[in-house]
Amino acid sequence: MSVLKRLTGIVQAKANKALDRIEDPRETLDLSYEKQLEQLQQVRKGVADVATARKRIELQAQQLQQAAAKLQDQARQALGQNREDLARELLARRAALGSQLESLKGQHDQLVAQQERLVATTQALQARVEAFRTQKETLKASYTAAQAQTKIGEAVAGISESMSDTGLAMERAQDKIAQMQARASAVDELLASGALTDLSGSSDPIQAELDKAQQSGQVELELAQLKSQLGTATPTAAIAAPASGEAGAEAEGPVDGETVEEEAPKDLFTLGDGGGS
Repeated sequence: MSVLKRLTGIVQAKANKALDRIEDPRETLDLSYEKQLEQLQQVRKGVADVATARKRIELQAQQLQQAAAKLQDQARQALGQNREDLARELLARRAALGSQLESLKGQHDQLVAQQERLVATTQALQARVEAFRTQKETLKASYTAAQAQTKIGEAVAGISESMSDTGLAMERAQDKIAQMQARASAVDELLASGALTDLSGSSDPIQAELDKAQQSGQVELELAQLKSQLGTATPTAAIAAPASGEAGAEAEGPVDGETVEEEAPKDLFTLGDGGGS
């Protein structure tokens, strides 16, 4: 049972919340004003009904008075004709009509009092309706102004939010640009220092050791070739010196050696050809 009550309460709460969202106070005020006008119209109709009943009683009383006057005349005529019995009967009827007139007078007085009360109620209700109408229009104008102000405020808030988002986007862009500029500057410094001169080369240390060993073997090979060339040229100069017997010939030996030394570096400019010379 408690679960059912809780579910009922939840449904009612959600329904009230939904109604609050869709309810327009201006429409509610107009509806209340229409209901008050209906009540005022009903009161006016009641006044008209009471006035109609009062008028009918007045007409009945008038007819009874006419009938009583007629009976009075007939009783007078009967007495003139020495018809006392008839005159007595006519006066008895007139007396009965008098009782009816007294009853109608009481009803008439009640209707008059009721009509006066209804008229006073109608006037008070009409004054209240008119006051409510003025208040209703004031409240509707206030609500419309508040609604417009709220929409303007929401629009301004939306603009402020979009401008804030734009400002954040600009800040992020500036941070990104500063980061890219710093990275570019760092790369330039590394390139200038030579740390990034061979970024496309192999970074394998084993391959680097093999390349270094190969370069060392090439150097040793070229050095051996130079030594071989120098060893071949020296005995030739030694044989030529005793045959001439001159000091100038002794001087030619070193010249030939110098020639060999000058020709040897020429092979250094042609890497890989030392073995074929």
